[in-house]
Amino acid sequence: MSIRVAIVDDNTFLIHAIKEKLSFFDDITIKHTAINGSELLTKLEESHHLDVILMDIEMPVLNGIETTQIVKQKYPQLKIIMLTAFDNDENIFNSIKAGADGYLLKEINPKDLYEGINETLNGGAAMNPSIALKTLKLLRNPIDIQNPRDQEEISLSKREVEVLEQLSKGLSYTAIADNLFLSPSTVRKHIENIYKKLQVHSKIEAVQKAKNHNII
Repeated sequence: MSIRVAIVDDNTFLIHAIKEKLSFFDDITIKHTAINGSELLTKLEESHHLDVILMDIEMPVLNGIETTQIVKQKYPQLKIIMLTAFDNDENIFNSIKAGADGYLLKEINPKDLYEGINETLNGGAAMNPSIALKTLKLLRNPIDIQNPRDQEEISLSKREVEVLEQLSKGLSYTAIADNLFLSPSTVRKHIENIYKKLQVHSKIEAVQKAKNHNII
């Protein structure tokens, strides 16, 4: 029984390299190659009799994560292994969320790639050790991945944090002004800045978001 594979990568040299790695194994047939997600989808419409798709992540037109999501909706039986040069946390997490069945790095040797494909077809998940470790860490600390960008952008001054803490106690602007020895207009200015930095529009949202991010 032959294993039918599609390779998706915007670098034709890498497509060739992967083909070469798989050429050692008689039971592998390369059915499709595509240079982006959009081209793959067109080819799948013509024929989706496949077993495994080896999917790059960084591609123009339609990247690997978006493509994985679409393929999984249309052809849930197809297995998808991300084959990428990067093992950064956001890519791993987003790939898994999109429905990828495995995640391997491009410099993998032929034997491990072949075993990874077989393992995935048998219901396992192909992952190289460094990625498996990262995935475990991501699952243990889901806070980090809610949206890593939010975490970085929120940098409130010490004064703004004090104002927020007072706000969270339900105090009025004037009470906050008295407590912090500020004028009410300065408090209002601080609160405007807090809203802007947190990208919120109300006191409740501001307090909630600050708590989610362990700011207060």
